[in-house]
Amino acid sequence: MLTLKQKKLLDYIVQYCNSNKIYPTFDEMRSYLNIKSKSGIHKLLSSLEDKGIIERLPHKARALKLKKVINLPKSDERSIPFLGRIAAGNPIEAITGSFEQISVPNYLINGKDEHFTLEVTGDSMIEDGINDGDIVVIKKSNVANSGDIIVALVDDNEVTLKRFRSYKNSIALEPANKNYKTRIFGEDRVKVQGKLVGLIRKF
Repeated sequence: MLTLKQKKLLDYIVQYCNSNKIYPTFDEMRSYLNIKSKSGIHKLLSSLEDKGIIERLPHKARALKLKKVINLPKSDERSIPFLGRIAAGNPIEAITGSFEQISVPNYLINGKDEHFTLEVTGDSMIEDGINDGDIVVIKKSNVANSGDIIVALVDDNEVTLKRFRSYKNSIALEPANKNYKTRIFGEDRVKVQGKLVGLIRKF
């Protein structure tokens, strides 16, 4: 999952490399993102390296190597539906369809699968790094593995973002905030709508 600044930097690196066949310098990245200090760029690059997307090479002027996204086409975003808000807290009424679209980088999605986006409201998933106001990217699916973070439809009229746990005769929807309690439902009360595959953060 990438923050908006991480996404912007990665997009710039990919586009620069596609156009120039070399990687940008730290000064070029700093100037593009309008960041005053090189330490800010170092921090963003470290986060991308931790995610396994780039590799930093020692003792080189353009000390980068793309790992996961080197073969991205120049047009590296896709518009997918934005369906409104989802509760990361107490469930809200079920989400309805929307004609609005959001551009999402291709490295967050699988082109063969159907996806949609939602805006998170509430703080019940903050310990998993999902904050109020974040945009989550969801792959449509009606099944999930225990431990997945899912969009769950409860009793056909409430929808929420929680971690999914499947037991013999019940389903648990777990928050990632000690101030909220895990909710337990019968299997027939919860329908999986999709699984979390990415996150875009606004600052």
